[in-house]
Amino acid sequence: MSEIHRRRFLQASSGAALAVAPLAGLWTTSAHAQASDTLTIAYNVGLPSWDPTTGPSSVNPSIQGIWKAVFDQYVDQAADLSFKPGLISKWGWNADKTKIELELRAGAVWHDGTPITAADVVWNLKRAGDPKAGNPVAGIIWSSVDNFQVQGNKITADVKQYVADYFKWLAFLTGFMIPPAYYEKVGASGFEKQPVGSGPYQIEEFVQGSFVKLKAFDKYWGAKPAFKNVTIKFVTDPSARVAEIEPRKSDITLGVPFEEFDRLKQLPTLSGVSAPITDIAMLFITDVAPMLDDNVRQAAVHAIDKQALVKRLLRGYGVVIDTLQAPQYAAFDPTIKVKYDPELAKKLLAKSGYSTDKPVKFTIQTTRGYLPKDYETVQAIVGMWRKVGIDAEIEVYEIAKHFELRLGHKLAPMAFYNWGDAIGDPNDSTGFAMFGPSPHSGWKSKELDAMIGPLWGEKDEAKRLAGWKKVDRYIAEHALVLPLYQQVQTILFKKSLLVKPHMAGYLLAQSIGKAR
Repeated sequence: MSEIHRRRFLQASSGAALAVAPLAGLWTTSAHAQASDTLTIAYNVGLPSWDPTTGPSSVNPSIQGIWKAVFDQYVDQAADLSFKPGLISKWGWNADKTKIELELRAGAVWHDGTPITAADVVWNLKRAGDPKAGNPVAGIIWSSVDNFQVQGNKITADVKQYVADYFKWLAFLTGFMIPPAYYEKVGASGFEKQPVGSGPYQIEEFVQGSFVKLKAFDKYWGAKPAFKNVTIKFVTDPSARVAEIEPRKSDITLGVPFEEFDRLKQLPTLSGVSAPITDIAMLFITDVAPMLDDNVRQAAVHAIDKQALVKRLLRGYGVVIDTLQAPQYAAFDPTIKVKYDPELAKKLLAKSGYSTDKPVKFTIQTTRGYLPKDYETVQAIVGMWRKVGIDAEIEVYEIAKHFELRLGHKLAPMAFYNWGDAIGDPNDSTGFAMFGPSPHSGWKSKELDAMIGPLWGEKDEAKRLAGWKKVDRYIAEHALVLPLYQQVQTILFKKSLLVKPHMAGYLLAQSIGKAR
């Protein structure tokens, strides 16, 4: 591993803390959305900041959909995860991948009416790569290019350190543009008070932890949204979201308990859609006792009946996985399998002196209600472990605490988490989750780092993906992480709406239409 790779990872920070607050009864009814041209969304998370490029919240996949209504990304992603032009209309490497080449679309303007220029693109990319500016992936992604040159709407830059998925990150976390002149005029605090973007909606009113009201931007360069006005309520409690959608206080919501989804989608006034998304449920394994014992790790993995979890607990809303690659990811290898074998788990534990009468003990951490059935999933796993000789104690914490502990490498021996990789690249799934110098990793080992290190700078794409598949097989064989299932997102909405699920899990106000 080169020193620059090590520095890039050590400069990265952890994921996001969520601002969670109740609605305090601000709404009792919702205007008829289609009659009044107003759409009301009961969202499952709060919004801690309006700067989508800095701070821990900027790498939280759950809130990207809100930002995408107000800010444009350099490159966009369609619902099937294919890449399409955003503010950048063309992008690519030169022949030997020592330079990047970008072209800004013509005619786009900021919400204050000023034109978006190529110089604005350069300012944003330089700021993203400046470690002092607060971008959590500055050292991992954005600082890999420098020496920007502008000629009209075209931009070039030198590649300091090759990053295979650089262009994918133009459509991913922190890959947003904000107006340089306005930001420098009002500063960070002024921007939070009155954000300005270039997206399909402008902010009309915002109450922290409660709601945001948006209005359509009539000079937007892209397709016009079906609804001129949007109210997004921050409803972090799943039962409260049920109370929003069932009496139709809100027009659309997501992430309700699966049994409620099955019930509510049968109502004559509501429809429901469900589809796999790029998020995966997993258990981090930390390199501390008793997980340093190979037999304990292997037994913990073989004792879990993932199919039963998905079928019985999740009511079928999940897809079993055995690596950190979902089927839609670039390095997914369907031949890597980890079998459910509780008898093998018992034999492995016996080798280390453990049994149901003398179980191995450790703590497992999880959120409760952050995701559908997160706590219940861990409860079921603990029950399966108990049958083979593992006695795990459940510790419940908020998602913010998870990020804090993970950054300090202080997670419990096992910890439940939802990993999101909307761009489907192995750098951002197995890579960030398993590479020792990454602040996102739970298991840290020199052997694994030696396999992963060369892949960061590999320019041969076929060789790079083959290398990641080899890494995934090694991880599965040595039980260094415990993938569980690919998440299936559920969305409930009034029958008068047209809703197409986004594979990244984004609920985009600008993509919701009106049924004819």
